[in-house]
Amino acid sequence: MISFALDEEQTMIRDSLQGFARDVLAPGARAIDEAGVVPDDIIRQGWDFGLIAAAIPEAYGGGGMARSSITNAVALEALGGGCASQGAAIMAPGQFVGALIDFGSEEQKAEYLPRFAGSVPVAASLALQESQFGFAAESERTTALRSGNGWVVSGEKRLVPLGDRAEVFLVMARDVDTGETAAFIVPREAAGLTVSAESGSMGLKPLPQARVTLADVELPGSAKVAVDAQKLVNQARVGAAALAVGVSRQATDFAIPYAKERVAFGEPIGKKQSIAFMLADMHIECEAMRWMVWKAASLLEHDDPGAAKASVLAQDYVRRKAVKIADDALQIFGGHGFIRELPLEMWLRNARTLTVLDGPVSV
Repeated sequence: MISFALDEEQTMIRDSLQGFARDVLAPGARAIDEAGVVPDDIIRQGWDFGLIAAAIPEAYGGGGMARSSITNAVALEALGGGCASQGAAIMAPGQFVGALIDFGSEEQKAEYLPRFAGSVPVAASLALQESQFGFAAESERTTALRSGNGWVVSGEKRLVPLGDRAEVFLVMARDVDTGETAAFIVPREAAGLTVSAESGSMGLKPLPQARVTLADVELPGSAKVAVDAQKLVNQARVGAAALAVGVSRQATDFAIPYAKERVAFGEPIGKKQSIAFMLADMHIECEAMRWMVWKAASLLEHDDPGAAKASVLAQDYVRRKAVKIADDALQIFGGHGFIRELPLEMWLRNARTLTVLDGPVSV
């Protein structure tokens, strides 16, 4: 029997985060978007849920809960239903932590994972995007060159989440000798590393993002993490898609009451066939996107060979439908949708940004 039911723990996480998203993230989302910064207190409150620390093995001070891409997708959708920018800021360090759990050596885990197991938020970043905005191993421009027992890494990364405050970066780079893409742990204080403000983006404006330049950064041999680069990218794509599903659900839930209350030509616009069908399609697509994201997350969780294909299919479907849902919600409000005191245009910008990036978060 095939079941799409969440287990008890996943249901509890979803319900708790939906309440947090509704009561804490959503009310301040517009003001935070206008200010262009996620308050530290929001990140701390999100950290208190222990979503990142829970997956860290007990040997390193964590909760010892099995790392689950499905659970992470559920969490990201819930947070995205309150504010995608704040949700991404809360979950971004999980990319670094998850990569070490999945691929790190015992020495790397022992050195870094205990830092993320405490009650105080710690910022770390996966530096994935480059100036061409997208990931393709064969066109990776950041390079890693063997130098004695160590490495010299050079290149530039863009739109690095939490880059303004990250204590450590996981930088994707192409091994010049083998041509393979690997990851390297780069401390913020490394000589030759420069972090500067990003030029900005259309959506996710409050999410702190940075441009990270590496000018012949010398690293020890132990800095290399033998990652499965494609799996990391798949996780990032599915994570962004999960956030976008949350945004889509939020836009749909916002439009339905308005369609029931807004009267035009003597009756609520929701009774007009064109609007009713539009709302029905929005709801259907939210459900379809969720199942595709969950399927991709499940295949990733079980290291299924079909995970890469499922991740791309989910990303492509969400890329087309999430933006349409946000645009349709705005259309239902008509001219009111363009008024900045309403969140509709913000959701449209966030949906578009989430669907063109390979992801500021991972499952």
